[in-house]
Amino acid sequence: MPTAGVTPQNRVETATMNDHRRLGRELDLFDTDPLMGAGLPYWLPDGAAVRHALEEFVRGREQRAGYRHVYSPVLGKRELYEISGHWSHYRDDMFPPMDLGAEQVVLRPSLCPHHALIYRSRARSYRELPLRMAELGGMYRSELSGVLGGLTRVRAIQLNDAHIFCTPEQAADEAVAALELIREAHRALGIRPVRYRLSLPGEGGKYVADPALWQRATALLTEVLERSGVPFEAAEGEAAFYGPKIDVQIADAAGRESTLSTVQIDFHQPERFGLHYIGADGAKHRPVMVHRSVIGSVERVVAHLIELYGGAFPAWLAPTQLVLLPVSEGEVARAEQLRRRCLDQGLRAEVAGPEHGSLGARIREARLVPYQAVIGPREAADERVALRLRDGRRLDPMPAEEALARIGALVGAFAAQLWEAAAPAGE
Repeated sequence: MPTAGVTPQNRVETATMNDHRRLGRELDLFDTDPLMGAGLPYWLPDGAAVRHALEEFVRGREQRAGYRHVYSPVLGKRELYEISGHWSHYRDDMFPPMDLGAEQVVLRPSLCPHHALIYRSRARSYRELPLRMAELGGMYRSELSGVLGGLTRVRAIQLNDAHIFCTPEQAADEAVAALELIREAHRALGIRPVRYRLSLPGEGGKYVADPALWQRATALLTEVLERSGVPFEAAEGEAAFYGPKIDVQIADAAGRESTLSTVQIDFHQPERFGLHYIGADGAKHRPVMVHRSVIGSVERVVAHLIELYGGAFPAWLAPTQLVLLPVSEGEVARAEQLRRRCLDQGLRAEVAGPEHGSLGARIREARLVPYQAVIGPREAADERVALRLRDGRRLDPMPAEEALARIGALVGAFAAQLWEAAAPAGE
């Protein structure tokens, strides 16, 4: 039901104004070039800063949740994807194989076969499980040119992916924890899912033919959703070829829906790759593979965040977090000193000096930057700054070290607010 005051016309205007394809280019975040090819955007320095901050955010969350990170190649032998089932069930979405001597190699459409090989590279005991393996890695999809657009549909994808290898008894708990990790990350990012979908197989699709495993995986994911307390809808025809999945759906300002994050339970690939662990009884047992992506592809989540914030990102995510504004040439040297101090503290700061125009013009130009530090003759002499916040607040001049420390604390905490009042004396 539409929110009061929101009309279809308003929604279209908002969607047009915040379209990430327009904003991404206006704000110098990303672009494309015909010589690179359709669906292959490149990231400009400001976009790369947003992407890097997002990647570090999710890696940190994963590490605290017990994940170990790996790297694996973006190429694999065709035989690898024949074993995994991608070649027979997913070939139309893969790039053609390349001949390499007597072998054929393929740009990978998924990371899970590589992680299965890493798992089976050595003997595993039940004491090691659950083994949570994460990677922020590239994969490639042969999307038709007609569906490509901006960052939301691309051919080269940087995926936040993970695979949990666990015992059958651990699978539901691991999937519940994965879904909670997704929800926590979304809250920190300000993302509000429109619905949770239990994606099931449909008629005529290319799915693995093993009804017993499908029923078992579906029952587990239904349990996960019920235990997590989120309302969900079942949707036929949306499953992966190897099993059902939980899809976390988002929508843009125009109401167009897409999948951002997923949790899947897979009995198929552990069997295809002959994965096992040694149980407490000394015998071999088959692990379960839980697939999980917290923020999905970096491209899609950045597109969503551009539109969500209109380019005015939270301070920790902003390409430039602090702009230093010397009033005249006499304060430029002091501004440059403060910029170097910011960089030493891990803050992304720039100096916008008088050569860029009047102070008012520079303030307007930096309207999307969370913090603006005006430095006049008095502030330079006293080593203070007069902070302006993006929301219009102006703070009393304060010691520069205090300002940087408080900004750094908010950025380090991934805070949504721009400023936090100082604690009263004595606390």
